[in-house]
Amino acid sequence: MSDQFKLLSERRFLPLFVTQFLGAFNDNVFKNALIVLLLFGTASNAEQGSLLVNLAAGLFILPFFLFSALAGQLADKYDKATLTRGVKAAELMIMALACFALYSGQVWLMLFILFLMGTQSAFFGPIKYSILPQMLTEDELVAGNAQIEMGTFVAILLGTICGSMLAGHSQAMLWLSIVLIAVAAAGLLASFYMPSAPSISRDLKVKLNPFTETTKLLKTAAENHPVFLSLLAISWFWLLGAAYLTQLPALTKDSLGGNNNVVTLLLCAFTIGVGVGSLLCERLSKGMIEIGIVPLGSIGLSLFGIDLYFAINNFQPLAVAGEFIGAGGFLSSHHAIRILVDIAMLGIFGGFYTVPLYAFIQANSAPKQRARIIAANNILNSLFMVVSSLLAILVLSKLHYSIAEFFLFLSVVNIAVSLYIYSTVPAFTVRFLIWMLTHTMYRVTHRGLDNIPKQGAAIIAANHVSYVDALLMGGAIRRPIRFIMLKSIYDIPVLHYIFKVGRTVPIVSSHVDSEVYDRAMRDIKEGLEAGDLFCIFPEGKLTTTGEMNEFKAGIERIIAETPVPVVPVALAGLWGSFFSHRGGPALSKLPRRFYSKVEIVAETPMAAEGFSVQELQYSIAEMLQQSESRNKSKHDSEEAN
Repeated sequence: MSDQFKLLSERRFLPLFVTQFLGAFNDNVFKNALIVLLLFGTASNAEQGSLLVNLAAGLFILPFFLFSALAGQLADKYDKATLTRGVKAAELMIMALACFALYSGQVWLMLFILFLMGTQSAFFGPIKYSILPQMLTEDELVAGNAQIEMGTFVAILLGTICGSMLAGHSQAMLWLSIVLIAVAAAGLLASFYMPSAPSISRDLKVKLNPFTETTKLLKTAAENHPVFLSLLAISWFWLLGAAYLTQLPALTKDSLGGNNNVVTLLLCAFTIGVGVGSLLCERLSKGMIEIGIVPLGSIGLSLFGIDLYFAINNFQPLAVAGEFIGAGGFLSSHHAIRILVDIAMLGIFGGFYTVPLYAFIQANSAPKQRARIIAANNILNSLFMVVSSLLAILVLSKLHYSIAEFFLFLSVVNIAVSLYIYSTVPAFTVRFLIWMLTHTMYRVTHRGLDNIPKQGAAIIAANHVSYVDALLMGGAIRRPIRFIMLKSIYDIPVLHYIFKVGRTVPIVSSHVDSEVYDRAMRDIKEGLEAGDLFCIFPEGKLTTTGEMNEFKAGIERIIAETPVPVVPVALAGLWGSFFSHRGGPALSKLPRRFYSKVEIVAETPMAAEGFSVQELQYSIAEMLQQSESRNKSKHDSEEAN
């Protein structure tokens, strides 16, 4: 995990991280200090206090609806580093005005400051996520998003705690003013160290009408269906997160019999969970933008949300009747640790859920409109948070559910939402199945995958050992691959679904079914002319002996009709695994071993001119022999040690 923290030592990332962290911290210091002051100082009664708190929450969210479209346009049109400095300078002026509002005690001015802070955050939102692909390589996007996500939630937690504590201090106004001004100034200073992030859409004409531009922005985002569904998925998590976090104080008081220290403890568990989950994403995905982790996140959100319902109902506080328990008393109570773990795991799986989605959106949005897509995300996030509040009112006040039942309701709905998303965009499910396979039954390493062209038409040719060769290669190679596969394997249940989603081309020998063969050759030619990357197994069938079968000449016909480079790839270590034919037909025997060590090796592409299938087979055989020699040497070295 230490590798991903290397970004924090580099100027291209650290100033952005610090700027974002301090901004989120300052927002929450002021917001939570204001809530405490409104509840315990300004409001004349509980009803007025509740009204002011809800008004404050609404005023902070409103700017995201009004200004996100404009913010996205500006972030696409101008240098993002320069815009960041302008936003942070505005924050410093807003904080100076906030100090005046605090000392003067004018409630309307305090609420207006909160609106201005929401405005400042709305303008910074599209910048901080759209700038990452300009600052980082694709290999670093997951790590960068993980740290931004972790930093944001930690800043929210620290700001919440700090704001509440300072508001209760005897010299609250003085200390709040010092913290707000100092943090804003530090954020502005950090922004000057950000390297330039030049405009990608200088010719963009900025339009000011928030309503027409917001509608246009959402329509633009909806044109890229997988990206738009990813935006909705992230917004759904914000709905869940807002629902859980908003209800924690009431849950603690009414169901757990705890005081404010217990609220802080539960909030810490969730926040630390999100941070840990975000950082673990980089390790689980091995630096790739791995959307296969997203379904894992949604499964965890539902499972631990359901378990939280049972944990709350079984909770038995160790306290005197009528008294609220503190953190120590809570932790000593029956099922308290279970509740704490459930909330922490909700945070961890939330990190699994959101980080790959942010990276996926950044990598798959057109660079010229990336900031506007992020702005659309901010609008949807805000909308879903409002829906979260309305949903809580409906379920808790109108339907009279308990908070535990509300959490159970959210978990069940999350299952339905997840099934809809993954059925609409099957790539999530396919990548999840591949990720599970490569993290349970196989341990995959690779060499030379940089030899595979990053763009343009090419064919990968590999030896064929098991029924999951295609899945393992699809999991290791970052570029989408279209497989040319024996129809009998293509038609295997479950695997057929995966292969169909990946636009696999089923093929048979021409003398078996000439129509299927001709259609396959036609599809391959059209795909290569469109610039697709194909993979073929020239043996035409799985090995039954562990040795390669003779390569068929079909690949020569493909290259003759559409000359493209051919990349030899060797699959080593699969013979003897459950999906191979060793010890009897595959799938008809018990697994001989789990977590097989598999190596995928790619060689320098062979030119189309003068290509021969015999030379291809010789190259792959040599690569397999070298892989076997490396593994034997490594094994002997380990035994010697």
